[in-house]
Amino acid sequence: MSKRKFSVIELFAGAGGLALGFEEGGFETKLLVENWKYACETLKTNRPDWEVLCEGVENVDWSSYKADIVTGGFPCQSFSHAGKRLGFEDTRGTLFFEFARCIKEVRPKVFIGENVAGLVTHDRGKTLKTMISVLESFGYHVQYKILDAMNYGVPQKRRRIFIVGTLPGINFVYPEPSRRIVTLREGLKDVPKSPGAKYSESRAKILALVPPGGSWVDLPLELQKKHLGKSFGSEGGKRGMARRISWDEPSLTLTTSPAQKQTERCHPEETRPFTVREYARIQTFPDEWAFAGGMGAQYKQIGNAVPVKLAKAVASSIMAALTGKEQSQHTLIKQLAKA
Repeated sequence: MSKRKFSVIELFAGAGGLALGFEEGGFETKLLVENWKYACETLKTNRPDWEVLCEGVENVDWSSYKADIVTGGFPCQSFSHAGKRLGFEDTRGTLFFEFARCIKEVRPKVFIGENVAGLVTHDRGKTLKTMISVLESFGYHVQYKILDAMNYGVPQKRRRIFIVGTLPGINFVYPEPSRRIVTLREGLKDVPKSPGAKYSESRAKILALVPPGGSWVDLPLELQKKHLGKSFGSEGGKRGMARRISWDEPSLTLTTSPAQKQTERCHPEETRPFTVREYARIQTFPDEWAFAGGMGAQYKQIGNAVPVKLAKAVASSIMAALTGKEQSQHTLIKQLAKA
């Protein structure tokens, strides 16, 4: 008789990066909720056995659902801070409220909320403080930590906050970072050919002058002014412009559009953005994972995803907490190396 797997409900499931990581970490996907049709199609095509609810989370009645884990990458939104209690009602009307409602009604053993690292300082820290206050009011021990994907086998510098709540008696410890960094060269080895976005002719001429690992600062002054336009005289926020990634480092954080001027991610050798399959590799999706919709929809799904190997590292630590086993750094590194 097979041992029962711990079950997972995920909100805002997207293209399945978090769900895949938890699957690889030994968990059973019970339900995925996602309201974008292309992401729903991606999930259903790749995992026909997963239950996918293509619906807004605000329309889900959780009374009939039970699961060991609830996960979700809810969007970051400001709250009204009505009154000073920083309670559940203060968050009404936001998608965090729906995430919290699911936790309150399903009452999982563990929950994981994933978001951009900027959540820590959002609205001068009030947003995160309110979230933690709400989640603790349900009887959970809540902690948070910013994890960088490049420390967990992902060829990409991508910092995300993971808020983890556990019921009494469950001792969760965040995964230890690996000492080995995966470069873009390793990450894209033998990547399948696929369609990709293109730069305009004028943009390509400028990016052709940028060396691997370089950016607009490597251009002649007149071209700097031309390419940056009004941004040339502004303070900060420009280093991603005209950026060509080096083979010998992880990629910068992928965005939802590979050819945006503010966040260019040019291929190390060829003067072009990364292709769809290169994007997927950098996010550590398996090559056989197909993305639905047109090219723009595919890039958006991949760019918004939690890197699979980062998700697996967190899942492995959750599994260790639930089974009472210590998750050593050595064990985690071995798992990531096999993935």
